[in-house]
Amino acid sequence: MPELPEVEVLRRSLEPHLVGDRIVRVEVRNPALREPVETARLRRSAAGRDVVALRRRSKYLLIDLSGERTVAVHLGMSGRLTLAAGEEPLEPHEHVAFHLRSGRRLRFRDPRRFGLVLALKTAEIEADPHFAHLGVEPLEGGFSGETLARAAAGKRGPVKAFLMDARVVVGVGNIYASETLFRAGVHPARSVARISAARWDRIAASTVAVLSQAITQGGTTLNDFADGEGRSGYFQVSLAAYDREGEPCLVCGSAVRRIVQAGRSTYYCRRCQR
Repeated sequence: MPELPEVEVLRRSLEPHLVGDRIVRVEVRNPALREPVETARLRRSAAGRDVVALRRRSKYLLIDLSGERTVAVHLGMSGRLTLAAGEEPLEPHEHVAFHLRSGRRLRFRDPRRFGLVLALKTAEIEADPHFAHLGVEPLEGGFSGETLARAAAGKRGPVKAFLMDARVVVGVGNIYASETLFRAGVHPARSVARISAARWDRIAASTVAVLSQAITQGGTTLNDFADGEGRSGYFQVSLAAYDREGEPCLVCGSAVRRIVQAGRSTYYCRRCQR
């Protein structure tokens, strides 16, 4: 599933092409996504409006339009949002298309249909149920070990699940949680009640470093992800822990181990992570 780095890469790849263009027509070929596309509302909110900015909140791409309207896109498990020439043939599973004044179309393709395409009033986004519960952005000012320690006060669960809780901090999915804790030297099953201030500082710094490196390298492409121009990411070649069960740890040489936490695979080094 695309996480924060992939959505940020997508935002950066689309921004120079979309800002200043105009959506002239909205085509909904299949509204049956995770939540049904409100076709009439989407057309009213988007058609005839200029693209003024592209933002990201958690794993949502926000396309801000003139008239204080925003189209929010969540890629789900298999979604792709790419630019194509207007005359280019339809892709399989191309469910929604925004036809642009420039002659191109911004197409949303989602074989598994777990994605979302929402039409919102820009001023009401933070209060919307899709966004109201979201925690802090790890790549914005104010994120620190102290931020995590405050959120963990009174809790006892494993630190990996805590990092993946979007109510605490957004965008740290399974891959990036494993990589963050490896880099910080913290065991993924350690209780948040047993983490010192120094460890929280390491976890926060490692979170920022891992996500920033992933963005620089175009995100992680294991199955479906591509940016707005169809390019795959290559952070997967830099993975130090995730999906490396049995391979030597890049720090100490002992075998990377795998455990299952909350139904998800976790990879760690028993010597380096305490």
